[in-house]
Amino acid sequence: MNQELIFALQLLLAHVITDFVFQSKKWIKQKRDRKGKSIFLYIHAALAGLLTYLIVQDWSLWEVPLIIAVTHFFIDLWKLHQKSDSLVYFLWDQFFHIVVLALVWLYATENFGELIPFVTSALASEDFLIYVTGYLMVIFPIGFIIGKATRGWQKEIKKEDGIKSLDKAGRYIGIFERILVLTFIITDNFSAIGFLIAAKSILRFSDKSKSGARKQTEYVLIGTLMSFALTIVIGFLMRVLIFQ
Repeated sequence: MNQELIFALQLLLAHVITDFVFQSKKWIKQKRDRKGKSIFLYIHAALAGLLTYLIVQDWSLWEVPLIIAVTHFFIDLWKLHQKSDSLVYFLWDQFFHIVVLALVWLYATENFGELIPFVTSALASEDFLIYVTGYLMVIFPIGFIIGKATRGWQKEIKKEDGIKSLDKAGRYIGIFERILVLTFIITDNFSAIGFLIAAKSILRFSDKSKSGARKQTEYVLIGTLMSFALTIVIGFLMRVLIFQ
């Protein structure tokens, strides 16, 4: 394993320990209540820098933990001033932290000059474009197509059954199952697709007591088979393009 990769993993490890291991519920609560006046906010930011320094063990790179500590403080302070502590803000918070780690890594390894050539090379790479396009296709357009194709049945089930499900649960289930199916196809794990179908069937067929269960089951089966069929087609097209 080369030193640049080890350095990247060290930075990531320090971040994970700081944000998810050494941060207690008491710290989080006081930070939310007192925001910039919370002593734990300052301790948390200092800990981010200190752990980075100790894990990286390159004492000449003192500016790296300093940059991480300062940026960690301001990113967390920004998050604390948001109106809600939702998943969206959590993801943005983690995204900003990872961007800082990436920039620090580029600075410390002197790879800033390689960034633009790397991006240019990736966008000109046939395999990269096939993978990105394929996964985006199964995440977005296929979900839109299935939603449009099954909208009439969905309204019929809701009207007759009156059962409400989790908001957008079906959409996210479909996205994750299509990502898994496409990954199984690309990695030659075709048998795993059968296990995925079986697992979903067991969960969906387990409750027959509610009214409209037959229609709901048929609706789920149609959506699932459409989702799997379209994903399999895209998966095999990707295999043809990649392994030609």
